[in-house]
Amino acid sequence: MAASTIATVSPDAPALPVRRITRADLDAALRDGLRDFSAHRGDLIFVGLLYPAIGFIAGAAALGNGLIPYFFPVAAGVALLGPIAALGFYEIARRRESGLESDWSHFLDVVKRPSIDSIVAVAGLLLAVFLAWLIVAGGLYALLLGPPPESIGAFLTRLFTTREGWALILVGNLAGLCFAWAVLSLSIVSLPMLVDRDVGARLAVRTSIEAVRANRWLMARWGIIVAALLVLGAIPAFIGLAFVLPWLGYSTWHLYTRLVDREALPLS
Repeated sequence: MAASTIATVSPDAPALPVRRITRADLDAALRDGLRDFSAHRGDLIFVGLLYPAIGFIAGAAALGNGLIPYFFPVAAGVALLGPIAALGFYEIARRRESGLESDWSHFLDVVKRPSIDSIVAVAGLLLAVFLAWLIVAGGLYALLLGPPPESIGAFLTRLFTTREGWALILVGNLAGLCFAWAVLSLSIVSLPMLVDRDVGARLAVRTSIEAVRANRWLMARWGIIVAALLVLGAIPAFIGLAFVLPWLGYSTWHLYTRLVDREALPLS
């Protein structure tokens, strides 16, 4: 009877205990993530193709509907939504860790988790960050370069051959870095934790922010690794993300297990 009881945590409770990790933990998380990906390689490549397809379609829509200035923000912003796309991989990793059957058919089982309302709340928060990024990117373009260009060639010419264009590149990348850090802080622990246990959105986000604060330099390193892999995956028309996204999804799960003292989490 007691073993089946789901412990509850007040959403106003302090952040759960987090650990200080080392570079070896980052390397181990990537190795473990690659191992898990290899165990389900065929199935997850199929599922992973959905994500690059969405990115490719969004980019094509931007180029085909006079929204050329939004192509780069959309392509970069795809990374901001990565933690949402990785939810299915967190669920498969959880099932694999628990010794349960785990294949592509369980990818959407995350919707059956008792914390699904909290997961949706955090996903909505990340979507809001993504929309804010698009608004800021569009505002910077209008401020520095004026009206939308008539063609891709005109856009690239203005971007790379004018002082205003280089200012846009510099300021835009700095703004993008801030948004990326916000997403990392909000989601690195919260979403895998909510897939793992039912602790509430506020507590999960608070713990995620605390984990990043306690390991800020290593988390910055992790962010650089993630960004580099996403860029490499996106270069061939986003197709490489079919490999990169599952790998990073699994790796993030293993990083979460190292960042948080899971013995302090309620059973669910």
